Amino acid sequence: MKKIYAYCLLGLCLSLSQDNLAKQPDKYVNKKSNMEKKAPKDWKLGVALYTFNGFSFPDQLAKADSAGLHFIEGYTFGKAGAALKDSAVMNLSKTGVRQLKQMIQEKGLKMESIYLVGGKTIDRWKKEFDIAKELQVNYVTAEPPVHLWDGVDSLAGIYKIKVAIHNHWKGTSVYWTPDSLLIAMKNHPNFYACPDLGHYPKSGINPVDALKKLQGRIIAIHLKDIAEYNNPKLRDVPIGTGVVNFPEVFAELKRQGFQGNINIERDTQEKPSNLSSVIRSVQYYREQISQLK
Repeated sequence: MKKIYAYCLLGLCLSLSQDNLAKQPDKYVNKKSNMEKKAPKDWKLGVALYTFNGFSFPDQLAKADSAGLHFIEGYTFGKAGAALKDSAVMNLSKTGVRQLKQMIQEKGLKMESIYLVGGKTIDRWKKEFDIAKELQVNYVTAEPPVHLWDGVDSLAGIYKIKVAIHNHWKGTSVYWTPDSLLIAMKNHPNFYACPDLGHYPKSGINPVDALKKLQGRIIAIHLKDIAEYNNPKLRDVPIGTGVVNFPEVFAELKRQGFQGNINIERDTQEKPSNLSSVIRSVQYYREQISQLK
């Protein structure tokens, strides 16, 4: 189905000129003001729990806590833990979701977002929005299919939960290029961007260029690195060891006045876990931020 969506999106892209893509409504662009840009200290560094996807929810929370992080992003296709019969989060009852919420609170963590799988019908999206609402997240990360853009945007408005659209690479996601995300956001006021910095290079896109195109609509970042450009078969590498120019990334985010969440995410599963890699990523992030001018 993803290929079908890609073809649909390609048709949309071809029907729009480059001028039209560039001329986004004012609300999609940061306007100049005399207010001081928000400093990086206002960025919320956290971890996407998918980083620890080989473990159940309670163990994922423990690892996030051990990394010294306060903010987390959940995902609805993960296992909820033995106490909840290892059910997928998306299949939990309201009582089960409340148990997850209690686990988060007991660890002193804050889940500000959750990745939604969604589905082919708006009813499936509604069920996962119900979970997001129960967890009191600020936004959901998702990749809504083209034919459900209007429906998902409407749900987001009803639930008052923003949708941060995430990108995978070319051939697997309609959102592989920031141009397609600009199309999705047009006339969908509840759609925003959650650029995955490690996925863009797989499609030959410089992450900094993508951030510039999405200025004014970025509410979250997936902090990830990759070893080379134009190789979709690669798995990610530890942050700061690949081709992503993070000093330029952070400088661009600061220039834009970004005030959102930055979630470390690993796709590669190291042994015994990605915890040590996440801790190193936190250190690297703080070193780079301290050098921002």
